[in-house]
Amino acid sequence: MASTPPGQRRLQILQALAAMLEQPKGEKITTAALAARLAVSEAALYRHFASKAQMFEGLIEFIESSVFGLINQIAEKHSDGMTQTRDIVGMLLNFAISNPGMTRVLIGDALVNEDERLQLRMNQFYDRVELALKQALRVAAAEGHGKESEVAARATLIVSFVIGRWHRYAKSGFKINPSQEAALQIAMLLG
Repeated sequence: MASTPPGQRRLQILQALAAMLEQPKGEKITTAALAARLAVSEAALYRHFASKAQMFEGLIEFIESSVFGLINQIAEKHSDGMTQTRDIVGMLLNFAISNPGMTRVLIGDALVNEDERLQLRMNQFYDRVELALKQALRVAAAEGHGKESEVAARATLIVSFVIGRWHRYAKSGFKINPSQEAALQIAMLLG
């Protein structure tokens, strides 16, 4: 890692952390184990991040920029509220499949015994996802699909469904596909 540019080192640290989170046993990540995986000293990690919490914040920033960037693309691509809602839910489930280690961050599993501000930030993430779903569901209600009075409750239900699928995926050791039968289940939630 000695000849690697500084920005690249930060990325390598985050990639190694994400890879460690992909381990099905879900053991607590220590800076010593992370340093060993990268074949560097713990001090080398701390040259790039002030704390382990900052490393997790880097993963959360990746999650936020990826998910909300995709939500914006979905909203721009589809004017139909039901299609937006279905695509957002499908994207959230597929994001977990593409990023199993990040799923442990999404459900808060990797954040246990870490700085509580990390879990607060994930709670804000859920709120923002719910807000995006409310916007799509309001468009759908205006188009005659569902009632405006049910938008908030339906958005909360959908977020709970997604988080539940993420939990099941992580707790199965990343074996139970979160998008399995999702199309039918999403149709039932939106019906």
